[in-house]
Amino acid sequence: MVKMKNVDAKKLFKTLGKNVKYYRKLYNLKTGKMTQENLAEAVDVCTALIGNLESEKIEQGVSVITLVKLSKALGVSIDDLLSPTHPKD
Repeated sequence: MVKMKNVDAKKLFKTLGKNVKYYRKLYNLKTGKMTQENLAEAVDVCTALIGNLESEKIEQGVSVITLVKLSKALGVSIDDLLSPTHPKD
C-alpha cells in the first residue's frame, strides 16, 4: 500500500485550474479557438465550472470522469493537468 503524504487539496485545485487555463490557451494557439464555453460543451459541464476552475479565487474540484474528459478535450494527459510545472513546448 502506498502512503500519500498530506495532499494539499487547495494547492491541487489551484494547480488544476492553472493548467486547464494554460492548456486551453495553448490549444487556441496551436489548433483553434477554445473558449471556456467551447471547453464546457466538449466536457459536458456548465461554463461556470470551467470559469471557477480557471479562477484563482475559487476552489473548484472535479470528478474523475470530468478530469478524463478535460484531458481528452485539451489533448493532454491527466498528469499534465495535475503537474505543478508545465512542460517546455
